[in-house]
Amino acid sequence: MTSLSASLARGALTSPFKRAGRPDATLPPGRLTRPAAPAAPGPLAAYGRICGFPESGALPLTYPHVLAFPLTMRLMTGRAFPLPVLGLVHTWIEITPHRAAGPTEPVELTVYAQELTPHWRGAEVTMTTEARVGGELVWESRSGYLSRRRRATPDNAPGGGATPDNAPGGRSTPGGVSGGAAAVQRPVTAAPPAADALPARAEWRLPGGLGRRYGAVSGDRNPIHLHPLTARLFGFPRAIAHGMWTVARCLAEAGDQASIRSVRADFRAPVLLPATVTYAADAAGSAFELRGPDGRVHLVGSVDRA
Repeated sequence: MTSLSASLARGALTSPFKRAGRPDATLPPGRLTRPAAPAAPGPLAAYGRICGFPESGALPLTYPHVLAFPLTMRLMTGRAFPLPVLGLVHTWIEITPHRAAGPTEPVELTVYAQELTPHWRGAEVTMTTEARVGGELVWESRSGYLSRRRRATPDNAPGGGATPDNAPGGRSTPGGVSGGAAAVQRPVTAAPPAADALPARAEWRLPGGLGRRYGAVSGDRNPIHLHPLTARLFGFPRAIAHGMWTVARCLAEAGDQASIRSVRADFRAPVLLPATVTYAADAAGSAFELRGPDGRVHLVGSVDRA
């Protein structure tokens, strides 16, 4: 945790000197690697409990992302990384498991910045994470992170208008790498789910301390997740749930990880804590979403199964 805390501090110091959309920006060419090691039993068990995964079996589908998070932060907060880590929004993630990895297998992790693309709100970087066992690629993921310009003008916005609240990257997340977009400090009015919406499968009541609990097991102690007071410093009325927790909880509820060949999840809107949310999915388990009681969609995802 010490190295992760140092990365976060470094990111806070270097962010004011970086900006999104710089025309000459390039990505660092190097890769960061964690040597092969099995998952620590205690943290793995705690992660499984908070996300709802079984106590035994293969590594949870989202866990390599958590194990690689310190590497990701170290790369993103380095001087060669062109975007400021403060305000970076985790907008989507794709996960491809090539085979199940056992909890005692020594997993080597590699993280690198794959692509930097212009976005009408700034710039988006694609980060890739790979997990290997004995040199064999067993798991990989790609994540999109959006860095917004300080102000989007009508000239560079499609149609000159604002992005809808539920569009990927529609709101900024100040304060660090996180899932979802920043809250708007005004009442949100959303229509109830449409008649053809995915059927509800489960309802979850999320406590106000969920962000602190998940942060303790994942290492992601972004202040927007920890307490209402620290969240307000970055424009949120209350603390918000981690985007990666919402993905993990949905996949745990979907079950049968062994049949999953790929997952895609897009973060649409933050979950303000405490909250009551609805997990919805089709009968085949190939599409899912997380909704609020007002019908607002927080997360949409798709699953390809064998």
